[in-house]
Amino acid sequence: MPRPFVAYLRVYEPLSAFAEPLAGRLRATVESTPLDRSDVARREREVWLKSQLYAPPGTLPGELPDGRQSTSAVRDLLVIDPAEVPVEDATVGPGPLVCPLDLRARSAAAMVGFISTSTPVLRAAALAGTAESARTRAATVLGDLPNGAVHVVSTTWTVPLPWFALVDPAHRHVVTAASRTDPHRQVYWRVAMADARRRAERAQALAARTFGEGGPAKVLADTAKWLENFHEHSAVELDYGGLVQLLTDEELVGDTSAEDVHAILRAMEDSDSTTVGTRFERLRDFWGDLAAREQLN
Repeated sequence: MPRPFVAYLRVYEPLSAFAEPLAGRLRATVESTPLDRSDVARREREVWLKSQLYAPPGTLPGELPDGRQSTSAVRDLLVIDPAEVPVEDATVGPGPLVCPLDLRARSAAAMVGFISTSTPVLRAAALAGTAESARTRAATVLGDLPNGAVHVVSTTWTVPLPWFALVDPAHRHVVTAASRTDPHRQVYWRVAMADARRRAERAQALAARTFGEGGPAKVLADTAKWLENFHEHSAVELDYGGLVQLLTDEELVGDTSAEDVHAILRAMEDSDSTTVGTRFERLRDFWGDLAAREQLN
């Protein structure tokens, strides 16, 4: 079974950023059974399916039937070492750095988005209770987060181009494999939080000056606001996740998306509209082919 076609932007925080008793539970997981990154998609799908098949209607993934967070949810944790994070003029750590998957809270946030954008008929068919009760419950779940924000945001079928502004194109990590569905096949970047925030601020200012406050500038502003919720010595990871299944090894290795976005930012500083247009066209061709597959599914 293929992995979900989902890409991720993750934050890994030092354990010192968490208060007790959560810090102790996270520390115990780090020392025993943290997730391997190749198992993330399988784990997320497994938790979601259990919530749909075995729990009462309205139960969120990672939640007990009585509405409390599952005690096993603390084990849904990714761990990296600060040495795995390239830095410019920033500090990362001390290690280990941890990224809780926050499945219950992410599902609650998705519920809020669904309620806000769906039609009344669809809401009535999908929700176990009223929209207002679901919104109130989701707000309670999100309020239980230690810093008020999930550590992971995700998108399906594509990567928002503004996300590439956060990373250094030279620090891409690519793993190819014989099969497209091999879970160890991956593409990701890691960056120090301070570097990511600085790049987001620069890119947002350039995008707002060139295109206005909407579009890319809005995505960058929202992303920068999200990053402010976390410890300043954290790390940020942009991961293609299951999208690697849609690309050949040659396409993965030859992908220049991060280079193109950074070239666009430099061209915007220089008022070089020709380069902006050329690079945007290349990005549109590459990601447009992937996005078109969503229409076939």
